[in-house]
Parts: sequence; structure tokens; C-alpha cells
Amino acid sequence: MVKTLDALTLIAEIKEALEDKKALDVVALDLREVSDTLDYFVIATGTSQPHLQALERAVRERLQSQGLRADHVEGPSPRWVLLDYGPVLVHLMSPEAREYYDLEGFWADAKRL
Repeated sequence: MVKTLDALTLIAEIKEALEDKKALDVVALDLREVSDTLDYFVIATGTSQPHLQALERAVRERLQSQGLRADHVEGPSPRWVLLDYGPVLVHLMSPEAREYYDLEGFWADAKRL
């Protein structure tokens, strides 16, 4: 059975999974007022490729235990993993990728949760 959670509960679960695995600088953005196609981002930094993989695994396992599966996954790569949970996109990034792509800067008008 596929379960659904409201977006804010989903974000809280994702953030908790990331913080349990010592993700750095976890940020959630509400994009609904600045984008016609995106709802929420959760962005976090992993310190190495194994750390990024551990973060991805932690999020996926936590949500799978609640009957939720990612709609799409890109990665893992040494720099960036993307998990698509419908209204919530999770970006797990190396410090270099996070600085280079600067998603928080690009979406500076979005509200931080």
C-alpha cells in the first residue's frame, strides 16, 4: 500500500532522517509563491560521497518504513543526489556543488521553513 503524508510532515521526516545522519546545513524552502511548478525543496550537505550515500539511504529507508517511495532518484554521484517525493524534492549535495549551484541564492525569494 502506498501511503501519503502532507508535505510539511514529509519535510519533517526527511529533515529528521538527515539530521540523524549528521547532514550539514539542512534547509527547507517553500517555493509555492515563487514557482508555478515546484512546491518544496529540502537541501542538505554531505561531506563525502559515502556520506551522501548514507544520507540518501537514511531518507529512503525512513520513508519506505512508512510506505513511501521516491517517484524518481538521480544519483548517487560524488556531488549531488536528487530524491523526488512529489511535492518535496530533496537535494543532497557536496559542499562544492552546493556552493556552485547556490540553490538557496537562486530561490532567495522562497520562504524558509
